[in-house]
Amino acid sequence: MPISLKKYDCIIKIDHIWLSNYAVSFLLILILNFVLPRMMPGDPLHAIYGEEALIAMTPEMEAEIIKRFALDQPWHAQLLTYIVALLRGDLGYSYYYRTGVSDVIISFLPWTLLLTGLAFIISSCIGVVLGIESGYRRGSKLDGCMLSGMMFLGGMPDFFIGIVLLLLFGVTLGWAPLGGAMSPYAGHDGIDLVLDLAHHLVLPLISLVLVQLAPTYLLTRNAMLTTLRARFIMTAKATGLKEGAIRYRHAGRNSLLPVVTAMGMRVPNMITGALFLEIVFSYPGVGTLLNTALSARDYPLIQGVLLIVTVTVLVTNFLVDMTYVRLDPRVRYAR
Repeated sequence: MPISLKKYDCIIKIDHIWLSNYAVSFLLILILNFVLPRMMPGDPLHAIYGEEALIAMTPEMEAEIIKRFALDQPWHAQLLTYIVALLRGDLGYSYYYRTGVSDVIISFLPWTLLLTGLAFIISSCIGVVLGIESGYRRGSKLDGCMLSGMMFLGGMPDFFIGIVLLLLFGVTLGWAPLGGAMSPYAGHDGIDLVLDLAHHLVLPLISLVLVQLAPTYLLTRNAMLTTLRARFIMTAKATGLKEGAIRYRHAGRNSLLPVVTAMGMRVPNMITGALFLEIVFSYPGVGTLLNTALSARDYPLIQGVLLIVTVTVLVTNFLVDMTYVRLDPRVRYAR
């Protein structure tokens, strides 16, 4: 049935409101990132870089930073300079690494994206499939074993699982490297380089997947138990559909809506877990970078990392909302 002109206008209006919410959230993040350091006592240069950094800086470097970010100008001029710098990808100067914050974060970010991206996809797929199977077999021995195992995993801190795996497979058995993302000075290339990267990635990845598996599994299982009591499932059974089609095409698909919503909310938790695990495994991602920045009190680098993490969470939630509309078009009208 073709969509009416009035309903089409309503959809456009709702989408504009939806996008404006994300734009307001992004603007608030930028303003907080700009205002908080400048509300601290002292001049903006001392507040942003700290006493330790200023001791290491030469007078010429201080003058260059003041001029570059308009720190001797009123707040509105500083805000304009800050936004223009962000549009150019300039997040400030890291005195610890003695280069731009953007360059430092870009060199560490791919490792975190590789770890969290793979962990998100693997834990979501396995959690959904196990939740569907467990919910469909409610009360069986398999359901009981999976439920007990997931509740056990869900109660363990992410860094503790990482330490246990590192001690067992890295220290005791020697099957995995103790840290890093690749073998130093090995000179690998091609398939050898890929295998070396996978060898170093496997333990952090398994740790993060195990931590993130339980929430997806439990939510999918509970959604399946509710969906299986719906009338359309009884109708599907009465019409003689195959068991696999009822389980996945009808019950499983209709159980995904709350799971997809929870996936968006899991992203901040996953990023936090990845930061801790990167420190445990000495994996050269943003977590290790943030730990170094905190130890060195490199405030511009800390601000840059937090800005990138919050923007990543915002973008991920936007993509999850888009997926949610695809799964259930009724959501478009309900917003």
